[in-house]
Amino acid sequence: MGNLQINTTQNVNLDYKIVSIGERIVAFLIDGLILYMFAYLVSVLSNAIGYIYEDTWTQRGLAALIFLPAMFYSLLMHSIFNGRTVGKMLLKMRVVRLDGTPVHWSNYLVRWMLRLVDIWIFLGSIGILSILFSEKRQRVGDAAAGTVVISTKNKTKVSHTILEEVHEEYVPQFTNVTLLTDKDVRLIKDTFRIARKSNDFKTLTALRVKVESILNTNSTLYDVQFLDTVLKDYNYYTQNL
Repeated sequence: MGNLQINTTQNVNLDYKIVSIGERIVAFLIDGLILYMFAYLVSVLSNAIGYIYEDTWTQRGLAALIFLPAMFYSLLMHSIFNGRTVGKMLLKMRVVRLDGTPVHWSNYLVRWMLRLVDIWIFLGSIGILSILFSEKRQRVGDAAAGTVVISTKNKTKVSHTILEEVHEEYVPQFTNVTLLTDKDVRLIKDTFRIARKSNDFKTLTALRVKVESILNTNSTLYDVQFLDTVLKDYNYYTQNL
């Protein structure tokens, strides 16, 4: 099994490639190198602390406190960066839910807790074997959390769907875009893309007039800006419902 089909919240089917065990090991080693460098930095700081505090237990306690975030590296990175660590970012992969719904922090917590079984107790043998013999290449933590690691270098382009790239800090302008349906938005996007590519300004204007009549709005934005904003606003609201 090398591919996974995920149905998004907007009923768009996206096919993703499930990453190989080799890719996961490389990403793990990259993250391990980062943790090793951090541990080295902590040891340097620990020696510096020795010049300030003569008590050995105080030195060890402060060093342990500084190193504490590293213990939660995987959990924090996955939670903050939407299913990715530095290693996963470099190799263009991320953790997603099998059913396509957003990954909750509790899913990351389950994966992180079961690293003890997958990686640390038997030196990674449990995790490797479970990935090799799992249909969806899941380690024990993935199976328990209902997640899978996919490649973000997917064949289905966002431009071929009704999806739009919307950043978390994006501020929508048209609150009534939810009056549109997925079918409406797909038609709007396809027409907008073709007309813009061919510089068909007449079609852009006609499309803009039609959309404004549906949304009952009178924007001062130019045609291209208006239609682009409508598409982004629709994605913003439907992805956050």
